[in-house]
Amino acid sequence: MGAFFNSIYSIWNQIVYAVSELRIPFDIIDILLMAFVIYKAIGFLRESRAGQLVKGLIILFVMYVVAKWWELATVSWILSKVVDSAIIAAAVIFQPELRRILEKVGRTNFARGQIFEQDEDRLSRCIDNVTKAAGAMQEKKIGALIVFERKSQLGEIINTGTVVDAEASVSIINNIFFPKSPLHDGAMIIRDGKIFAAGCILPLTQREDLSLQLGTRHRAAIGMTENSDAVVLVVSEETGTISIALNGQITRNYNPITAGAELRRLLLDDTQKDTPTVKTVIKRILPKGKADGKEDKQ
Repeated sequence: MGAFFNSIYSIWNQIVYAVSELRIPFDIIDILLMAFVIYKAIGFLRESRAGQLVKGLIILFVMYVVAKWWELATVSWILSKVVDSAIIAAAVIFQPELRRILEKVGRTNFARGQIFEQDEDRLSRCIDNVTKAAGAMQEKKIGALIVFERKSQLGEIINTGTVVDAEASVSIINNIFFPKSPLHDGAMIIRDGKIFAAGCILPLTQREDLSLQLGTRHRAAIGMTENSDAVVLVVSEETGTISIALNGQITRNYNPITAGAELRRLLLDDTQKDTPTVKTVIKRILPKGKADGKEDKQ
């Protein structure tokens, strides 16, 4: 019993010493940053399949502690080798999740020269034509998978298909997804308001909680948005339902009008909000009077 109280007293002394040596505000900031990182990491693990893998690693670690406590030599030796290589194993097992984190960190407002104004008119026309084509395919129950590239570069996905680099007209979109077209089974990639590639292969999601009504196209759309910030429009071949996927989530039952409104909100409104124009940058750099074209009078 005395050993227990000694341990409590020792821990208390360590806490008191740590508090007395606290450097305000730097250590407080350090603690808050670490708490924020841990909170985000837990939330990320809960939302992805990595959570199950972490549970498995925790179970192995608990087994290792118990084996050491009971002096199980063989089990301890085997588990020690597993624990020693846990970091390398985690890097291999969590490769998709780590890639998603690094891609999110690397998405800055100045990537791809976003300091300059984008051709919003072309993107707006593209959205109009895509939704018109989606409406026509909805009536005829022709399947389609259309990916709108945003900040994340989709070069690896484009390499799996055929480069088209054409204006996004209704006729071209319908021809590409026509059932007997050689490119109809793959995905279409929209870059900067143009059809950049078609017949592309997208990664399928590994989630097991999805509805059985969602086919391969929908799973590919979800998988694409899990690995990038792209927006994906899907037309179901079985039901003609129009769906939109973003950030690993999918919403369904759009018509051409509501789909167009949602795409404008996600693509155009987001661009206007996040992308600084040349005029905006000049206003930030120059004094207020000069940025507005006015000189201060002496």
